Amino acid sequence: MYKITDACLSCGICMDECPSGAISEGEEYFVINKDVCTECGSCADVCPNEAIVEE
Repeated sequence: MYKITDACLSCGICMDECPSGAISEGEEYFVINKDVCTECGSCADVCPNEAIVEE
């Protein structure tokens, strides 16, 4: 499972890349809905700040 850390800059690149639509804007930074995430890793691959990591 992937999570978005506080290193997120809220650029939105991960949200655009997610094929399942599991990423949305949170209060401080983007968040991944674990019930929708397919664990493909596309979001982590495109994150320019390496803010998305496996838990």
